[in-house]
Amino acid sequence: MIHTPRDPDFELRVRASYARQAAMATLGATLSRVDPGHVEIELPFRADLTQQHGFLHAGVVTSVMDSACGYAAMSLMEAGVAVLSVEFKVNLLAPAIGSRFLARGRVVRAGRTLTFCAGEVLADDERVVATITATMMQRRSQAAGRGSQG
Repeated sequence: MIHTPRDPDFELRVRASYARQAAMATLGATLSRVDPGHVEIELPFRADLTQQHGFLHAGVVTSVMDSACGYAAMSLMEAGVAVLSVEFKVNLLAPAIGSRFLARGRVVRAGRTLTFCAGEVLADDERVVATITATMMQRRSQAAGRGSQG
C-alpha cells in the first residue's frame, strides 16, 4: 500500500521524536527505516532484556512493536500533533531467540483521528516471533510540539 504523508518533513519529525524516547534508548533500540506509513526499529540481543529462560522478554518485544506502529502512524499525520497508543493486541508466536530483532510497523488505514496499524518482530531477519495489531490516536496538545509517542 502506498501512503502519502501530510507533512513533507515527516521523516525528520519522526526521527526527532524517536531520539527523545528514553524507553527505546534504554532498550538499545534504533530507528533504522522511516517511510510513509512504514517504520522499522532494530534491537540487538542483550542478556539483561531476557526472561527466566533466556528469551527476549515479551514486554520488550511488545514495546518495540508498539513504537514501530506508533511512528508508522505518526509518519502520515500532519505536523504539530502527537501520537498515542489507544489499544493493541499482540500474538507471541515463538520464543524470541536471536542475535538481532527487527520490529516493523505499517499503517493499514489512516483516519483523521485514529490510525490502524499492524506489525511484527523478526528474529535474525527471518523468523517471525510476534505480531501486533494496534490503534493509534492523533492528539493535539502541548506534548504535540515535542512529537511524543507512546
